Amino acid sequence: MTKDGKYIALVTGAVGGLGTDMCKQLADDGFFVIANYRTQNKADIWQQEMKAQGYDFAMAKADVANYDEVGAMVEQIEKEHGTVDVLVNNAGITRDGAFRKMSYENWDAVLKSNLYSVFNCCHHVVSHMLQQNYGRIINISSVNAQRAQFGQVNYAAAKAGMHGFSKTLAIEVANKGITVNTISPGYIGTDMVMAVAQEYRDKIVQTIPVGRLGGTWEVAHLVSFLASKEASFITGANVAINGGQHVF
Repeated sequence: MTKDGKYIALVTGAVGGLGTDMCKQLADDGFFVIANYRTQNKADIWQQEMKAQGYDFAMAKADVANYDEVGAMVEQIEKEHGTVDVLVNNAGITRDGAFRKMSYENWDAVLKSNLYSVFNCCHHVVSHMLQQNYGRIINISSVNAQRAQFGQVNYAAAKAGMHGFSKTLAIEVANKGITVNTISPGYIGTDMVMAVAQEYRDKIVQTIPVGRLGGTWEVAHLVSFLASKEASFITGANVAINGGQHVF
């Protein structure tokens, strides 16, 4: 918490489409937001764009796949701002390909960026959350962790592992005022998805019962709610936000 009483929220992978709206929504809802990034040039441009929109986020550089870099980042955050109260594990990559052609390097990179990163970040913040008897951990998974998706053995394994991690950590820290939850978005209108050819996007939309892609702001509102004090009875949950594409 900051000296002026704001809860500190750390969002990993903040400079992408989903991360951007998460940071903005959390800030709008009264959190002090720290945006994690890996690439300096991209982060510099993003930070200027955010300032032009009225958002002056604190920035924190680290490759979240690297345990020691995360430790150094969290130590610096605590020194400059205070203890992390809310952790949003949003960073992730894809390296798609049929399993028989998938290289070990692409398997390893996705597991480290999408799953090991969750361990790295949680491990470095959870002790202080336990000491203060309060915390919110929100892990961003995917609809493809629950259903099959050709070419994503690495991604699906990492994202499914994320929820297994969430459930178990949730029960370990439940009596200390800390909640741990997973959000599993379906197809969201990020820059990456919108760059797909219109014809292919139309085919995707046809598989979504509500008849449209999800909005990044919709995921951001869900993140902010789970980060709030009012969500204290929700833990170990996997919240689907996929327009009915996969119901379970």
